[in-house]
Amino acid sequence: MDIALQFAPVTADRWPDFEKLFGPNGACCGCWCVALRLPYAVRANMSAGDRRAYMQARVESGPPPGILGYSDHEPIAWVQVGPRADVPQFNSPRTVSRPLEQSEAQDAGIWAVSCFFLSSRWRGRGLSHHMLAAAIDHARVGGARCLDACPIDHAKQPKSVALYIGATAIFDAAGFEIVARRKDGRPLMRLDLAP
Repeated sequence: MDIALQFAPVTADRWPDFEKLFGPNGACCGCWCVALRLPYAVRANMSAGDRRAYMQARVESGPPPGILGYSDHEPIAWVQVGPRADVPQFNSPRTVSRPLEQSEAQDAGIWAVSCFFLSSRWRGRGLSHHMLAAAIDHARVGGARCLDACPIDHAKQPKSVALYIGATAIFDAAGFEIVARRKDGRPLMRLDLAP
């Protein structure tokens, strides 16, 4: 079954759609997609409501920290995509997602696609490929020269929440190449977007 999705940057006027998609529990365990934005010591002391408020303020301050996917005007998907500097924990020297060179962490032309969230009833339908294609388009429009990701090679099931970082197979299919492998099952991958 082919499902047509429409994508749009999450801006302040689309916050209600983001909130609707994430639901009262903030997607995964009250995360509200702040895990790569704040150090663990900070976010661990925040309530889910605090995380929600933090993300709402981030969306309202702009630029858009990612894109929403819609089916029949209903928000069903989220992809966090933007400059690496916007997700500092993705750049931590202790992580497998750290950049090839530390200077890339602040390079406005090097972006990262770092989180996927899909409404549970839409999982397992192959929509991640559409979500990644939209993230690539968004990065190009935003002026990215390259797009990084640090997906997971395998998950126990196609609807696994662990796939919030994306599956290696979808990045392979989109033309990403492995540029580092710092841990088994978690390659750092890159797509060159230069014209």
